[in-house]
Amino acid sequence: MNSKKTYIAVDLGAESGRVLAADFDGHTLSLRVIHSFPNGPVVLNGSIHWNVVGLYNEILLGLAMAQAEYGKSLQSIGVDSWGLDYGHLDAQGHLLGMPYHYRDERTLPMLDLFHQRADRKESYARTGIQPLFINTLFQLMAEKESGQACMDRSDQMLFTPDLINFWLTGKKGNEITMASTSQMLNQESRTWDLEFLESLGLPTSFLGDLWEPGHLVGPVQGAAKNRIQCDHLPVYTVGSHDTASAVAGVPAVGESDFAYLSSGTWSLMGVENEKALCDPISEKLGFTNEFGISGDIRYLKNISGLWIVQECRRHWKSMGEDFNYTQLTHMAKEAIPFASIIDVDDPIFSTMGNMPSKIDTKCKESGQSTPSSKNEIVRVALEGLALKYREVLENLRSQTGKSLQSLHIVGGGTQNVLLNQMTADSTGCEVVAGPVEATSVGNVLVQMMATGEISSLAEGREIVANSFEPQRYTPNDSDSWNEAYEKMRTLSSDRA
Repeated sequence: MNSKKTYIAVDLGAESGRVLAADFDGHTLSLRVIHSFPNGPVVLNGSIHWNVVGLYNEILLGLAMAQAEYGKSLQSIGVDSWGLDYGHLDAQGHLLGMPYHYRDERTLPMLDLFHQRADRKESYARTGIQPLFINTLFQLMAEKESGQACMDRSDQMLFTPDLINFWLTGKKGNEITMASTSQMLNQESRTWDLEFLESLGLPTSFLGDLWEPGHLVGPVQGAAKNRIQCDHLPVYTVGSHDTASAVAGVPAVGESDFAYLSSGTWSLMGVENEKALCDPISEKLGFTNEFGISGDIRYLKNISGLWIVQECRRHWKSMGEDFNYTQLTHMAKEAIPFASIIDVDDPIFSTMGNMPSKIDTKCKESGQSTPSSKNEIVRVALEGLALKYREVLENLRSQTGKSLQSLHIVGGGTQNVLLNQMTADSTGCEVVAGPVEATSVGNVLVQMMATGEISSLAEGREIVANSFEPQRYTPNDSDSWNEAYEKMRTLSSDRA
């Protein structure tokens, strides 16, 4: 008799999506990808959107495959995704328009409008969130200012995982770790900050219930049930913001003084705090406060991440050269170290389009030589990331009073051995990399807590530590990294 229990994690990333099965035998977890599919921006009439309906169809295919293979051993489903983006539903539950991509530039003018209508420091004190052009708040402001019909007809706004949950179960609500990224929640009350939103001229009637992680949304029903061919398969909210799930999946057993780095398209470095830090210094340093899965705060900094490398790859592919990420990393390894230094958080790198040219531009502006090859371009991007990690880690130490001698890296970036070693060398602390699938692991841990299989996140992290062997990196070559770091700090100061 098979005593294993299987949980399904639907994990949607900015480049791909997966449906994964997690088997739990009472002691350890094992994960397997059931179905994977590409994801990416769709350009329509000059704007960038997500094909969320296509993603849902792929999810249903993956869930049907899982049902056919595992049958009654399936326990539940949890959905997580990238942050910020949303869709509007009318009163009949119909999707109103194609959801926008957070990098669509329609929101850029909203920053000035925001600063005309709101005090930045007061906004940060209320929401704990940095005012970035990608935020949900600015997307809604752009909708309002352009008079888009979707907002006027909206009965409820749902973030991406909440849309998927609605289509699976027919139940509407917003999971709170995702909603906390929007710059629309009040940190103290943990509710929509209606007074703040209305002061910006935004309607609030389409903001619905907020659900904590582990909330039973409902069983799969209707057309989704028929497509999957399941009987009674419940859907739970998890840390639906993928970083919330990734942090939950950190195998930090018995550790309270550690930093985490969720490494992917975005890099998000931070610590787990009991309360938000919304002071002026945190605001100036760019830290944000997002909700964790257990009522805690993810005090973190958004860093450009592997997006720069991904955009270089996309540009070169459009020119007829298709490199995979293993090839790009090998190319970087062969390049001369510290040929040029960039600040990866410079706004020029935040939008789509010819990333190699943008790197050249910033090198020229700072009086440096431009990278002479694709090898050097990729290395400059990776070294820039590792240097930024050091800056953020030092700021975390000063703001929290923690020593932070270990850095847990989770997510797809754990597979980049070169970047992980660079990170150890740059920061001077031990790097513990893994698991690769931390987001899906954290997703599953919340389901296990919701169903009573485990009693706490601490118990879940012990299971993670017993299930996945991490890779450890120790620092070396500190002198050259110290010199490069001072140069990067100068670039950051000049930009400020």
